[in-house]
Amino acid sequence: MEGSVQEHPYVPRDLKLPGFVPCLLSQSNIVGVYGISSLLVVSLIWLLSGLTHMILEGYFAFSPEFYKDKTGFYLAEVWKEYSKGDSRYAARDAGVVAVEGLTAVLEGPACLLAVYAIAMGKSYSYILQFAISLGQLYGTAVYFITSYLEGDNFAASSYYYYAYYVGANASWVVIPTLISIRCWKKICAAVQVQVQGQKKTKVR
Repeated sequence: MEGSVQEHPYVPRDLKLPGFVPCLLSQSNIVGVYGISSLLVVSLIWLLSGLTHMILEGYFAFSPEFYKDKTGFYLAEVWKEYSKGDSRYAARDAGVVAVEGLTAVLEGPACLLAVYAIAMGKSYSYILQFAISLGQLYGTAVYFITSYLEGDNFAASSYYYYAYYVGANASWVVIPTLISIRCWKKICAAVQVQVQGQKKTKVR
């Protein structure tokens, strides 16, 4: 099926999408499966760890960085639906593909390592969380800035703009910021203890 103005639901309406195939699942099915799978992941982690660890592990375990650009049927349907909020995904915009590709390759495995590090109380846990969070903030900034510079006209309607483009991405600003602040404080506190210990050793 050749892409044309009438065949796809994305904006701008003259966006060329050769070979476009519409979503086979409804919006409620896509959101429902995503919500239930998220709940299952968080519930499993809840049973295996405390509240703070559960929140952090759940976030990194279900971070979108790990699932981006995967080719499974359901995830393909998710991105088709999400493209109603940002058609650059459907059009395979070079900037978006570059950012998503780098974050998927670099931050996907790092997120899994973070889950392990948090669960096992590894010494590198905080610096790893800090690095991942800064990467997510950088990627999100590039994502929003490039959209703004290109006219910020990629959503099919105001609903999709605020629910998908703004709402779905807001968490990737707020949560990494909070994690970065927490990790910064933990790292600074640990370094301060070490410095004070070295000073006491020198005095003796």
